[in-house]
Amino acid sequence: MNIHEILRRFDLRPRKGLGQNFLVDTTHLERIVAAAELTREDVVLEIGPGLGTLTTRLAEAAGYVIAVELDDRMLSVLEETLTGLDNVHVIHGDILSLDPTALVESAPTSSPKQTPRYKTVANLPYYITSAAIRHLLEARVPPELTVLTVQQEVARRIAARPPHMSLLAVSVQFYATPEIVDRIPAGAFYPAPKVDSAVVRLRRRPEPAVPVDDIDAFFRIVRAGFAQRRKQLRNALIAGLGQPAEEISAALQAAGVDPKRRAETLTLAEWGRLAQALLQAGDGR
Repeated sequence: MNIHEILRRFDLRPRKGLGQNFLVDTTHLERIVAAAELTREDVVLEIGPGLGTLTTRLAEAAGYVIAVELDDRMLSVLEETLTGLDNVHVIHGDILSLDPTALVESAPTSSPKQTPRYKTVANLPYYITSAAIRHLLEARVPPELTVLTVQQEVARRIAARPPHMSLLAVSVQFYATPEIVDRIPAGAFYPAPKVDSAVVRLRRRPEPAVPVDDIDAFFRIVRAGFAQRRKQLRNALIAGLGQPAEEISAALQAAGVDPKRRAETLTLAEWGRLAQALLQAGDGR
């Protein structure tokens, strides 16, 4: 499949606003498929199939592929490039507005009584990366494995460890174990982006990394901690949560967290203890 020829024939230009950079290097395409650890029993939810270069390889390795494409210009291209593949279904839509579990349940291989195990493969533009990951990991039935192609710096943030954590790292690692499995130079794409990319594999945890009674409250607390990263954690939480300073101080002490630390230094276990202590303090008012 010659991407340049396809673009010329359909009179298409990649849309910068949609983050369209098509991966043309076959070595890296094959590494992405290998990272997904596919079997013929698997259903794959592919986000952003574009011209179908990766979709065809996924279809060869998996039992069924549901490809969600936002750009309506790509639909006629996919109809041609995926000709003969009866185990691929293309859906025009925005993944953030769709229910991943419902999409997978619509696959002809699905049992009406049980959602099949499924995996997600996606080349995500920067502007939806965080939202798309949360959308997938918080789905009614999350994918057991997710393979993402993202900007290299984003991949590093996802896989970071203390003292280099971020809100994105906590959000992902709460639900999954991340691993960077490939680095892709900018020249492997057309058009070439300004930065290199990386492939991250997210293996879903059987249970969240830390036990918390209220997940929404947990993330509200974490967001408050990271909202003003230059501030010490105590001051950031006071500014972001609206709880009395004495409650914040008491919760930090109960969780065994130095109030002078900054959010990026905390482990998930520390966030869990802190969230529980803050929730208990709030319930006691």
